[in-house]
Amino acid sequence: MRAKLILLLTAALSAGVSARAQQGPWSLADCIDYALEHNLTVRQSELTVEQREIDLNTAQGRRLPGFRASASENLSFGRGLTADNTYSNSNTTSASFSLGGDLPIFQGFDIVNGIKLSKLNLASATADLEKARDDIRVAVAQAFVQILYNQELLGVAHKQAEHDAELLEQVRERLSAGKVSGAEVSAQQATLAQSHQSEIQAQGNLRIALLELTQLLELPSPEGFSIVTPEVGDPSQLLLMRPEAIYEEAVAVKPAIESAELKVDYAQLNIARAKGALLPTLSLSGGLGTNYYTNSKFASAPFGEQLRNNFSQYVGLSLSIPIFQRFSVRNNIRTAELNFKGQQLQLENTKKALYKEIQQAYYNAVTAQARYAGSREAASSARLHYELTEEKYKVGKADIAAYNDARNSWLRAESEHIQARFQCLYQTKLLDFYRGRGLAF
Repeated sequence: MRAKLILLLTAALSAGVSARAQQGPWSLADCIDYALEHNLTVRQSELTVEQREIDLNTAQGRRLPGFRASASENLSFGRGLTADNTYSNSNTTSASFSLGGDLPIFQGFDIVNGIKLSKLNLASATADLEKARDDIRVAVAQAFVQILYNQELLGVAHKQAEHDAELLEQVRERLSAGKVSGAEVSAQQATLAQSHQSEIQAQGNLRIALLELTQLLELPSPEGFSIVTPEVGDPSQLLLMRPEAIYEEAVAVKPAIESAELKVDYAQLNIARAKGALLPTLSLSGGLGTNYYTNSKFASAPFGEQLRNNFSQYVGLSLSIPIFQRFSVRNNIRTAELNFKGQQLQLENTKKALYKEIQQAYYNAVTAQARYAGSREAASSARLHYELTEEKYKVGKADIAAYNDARNSWLRAESEHIQARFQCLYQTKLLDFYRGRGLAF
């Protein structure tokens, strides 16, 4: 029954996700929001944050007093000590009850530092969660742009296949009129077959791109999934900030830097906690207790009377002074100091890595803008050459080889132009993302 219930719940969940995928085209914002909610890596980071919250609660609880209650019952058979301090063969029973508690007064600042460390751990886990979210935002944006690129290529390939099919009909009409040979028809048929192959390849590339994005979204299948094609202006006209200025903004907002800084604070505080083991500890304890005793050879007072008569209370202070601990405390302090230096180096390394990423993104954007402008001119010239060659081919002034060369050159130029366009768009938006702005286009 339980297995059937699990299967039904799983099927319902899958059906719900599939229905969401088929509701209509997804915008980039839709994809990012959905990925942040469902991506497994992000959800694992969220669980880590929850665990750190529990750890903080545990650390704070160490300041509270602890209470415990106990009860015991003992039976003894054979030779034993009697109430008059002699031994005899008898059966005895005894019972005891106690309630005690203890309160830590001073633990060498271990409790206070433990709470501070737990708070830093929680803040660091929260920063790591935001870094995981940033990573998934970038990955989704990359996959989204790849789909846009492949959609454009598929559109070009489809139009070219339709155009080559129309051109084949024209060549056949010219064959009927005796203006071309059968070889021309065969060559055009081969060109059309090549166009169909290009269209099939473009369709396959688009399916792979859709699959990659739906996998990031944790959707069960790319079937029925589509995206919104945004209105994109000319990204080559966007002004780019210098990498130094972008870095100054990024270092203040990126979660990777915040996480590294928190780890440095954690390591520094851990030194103080390790040194606290050199200090004495003081704790207060107290409790209540009573017991009951019987012997088979002697009369015993009633149970309640014994409990009242044997009732006792105690309170005490416990002081522990460390004198020599086999160098363990000293070595723990040294280890904490080395870890602090290591975290400082890690922070510097994280900052340098961020600056390198920004520099690479900046020069990639500069290159992408130049490439986009150049590819636009190249695509326009290649298209004009293709159209002129096509007109010559239609009237018999150019052969099929010249036509195919012009056609292939234009398709390559158009493909490079489309790729340059979306690469330029992505790289320019990525620079804004480093500044703490959202990824949207």
